[in-house]
Amino acid sequence: MPILNFLLQTATVTDTLATAASTADTTEVGITENISYIEFLMKGGAMIIPIILLLFLCIYVIFERYMSIKKLTKQDPYLLRDIRQQLQNGKVENAMILCTREHTSTGVILASGLSRIGRPIGEIEAVMDKTATIEIVKMEKNLGYLGLISGIAPILGFVGTILGVIKIFHTISVTGNLNIQTISGGLYEKMISSGAGLIVGVIGYSAYHVFNMMIDRYLAKVQEQTLEIINIIQEPDGN
Repeated sequence: MPILNFLLQTATVTDTLATAASTADTTEVGITENISYIEFLMKGGAMIIPIILLLFLCIYVIFERYMSIKKLTKQDPYLLRDIRQQLQNGKVENAMILCTREHTSTGVILASGLSRIGRPIGEIEAVMDKTATIEIVKMEKNLGYLGLISGIAPILGFVGTILGVIKIFHTISVTGNLNIQTISGGLYEKMISSGAGLIVGVIGYSAYHVFNMMIDRYLAKVQEQTLEIINIIQEPDGN
């Protein structure tokens, strides 16, 4: 009998725990279903608004810079070959037309050198270097915004969290009601602000460095092409 009573009690406790767990799961699912992602995000406080605006600005700059950089850095694998042929035939103007047909930075840089054919090689190199610098500046346009966003967004998130914590403790000091629900409930909402700011900051930071790596790779390629076009100009048939 003692063993039977023990088993019955164990079964009763198990059923109770199972019922409680089921109730908790149901409650959690109900809460999850009753709140949308937007509503959950807006619980982060007033700082969520500027963070969202920074996110939209970040996405716009990323899209705009990607399209612009891809267009400017487009490479024609046959461009140098075609330029060599035209210069060997003494058709400098045709070579310059080939450079400008794609409206790329590479074409603009090479055309600036071809336009100085007949001048000292040092002058041709200087002109091409200056033109390359101007084209790189065009590619870097608005990238500063990404760097700014990557720094500001996390700070705004932390400010929102700090303001929320101050508000929580102010409420506790006024009401004298100190319990875990008040602290944890208010704190998790304010941590949303920090999380959102960090996410936006990571997006801006990553995009900023990815674009700079693209530009650096392009610059190395342009330097190689500049050296090659100088060699072509110096060829006896290219003068």
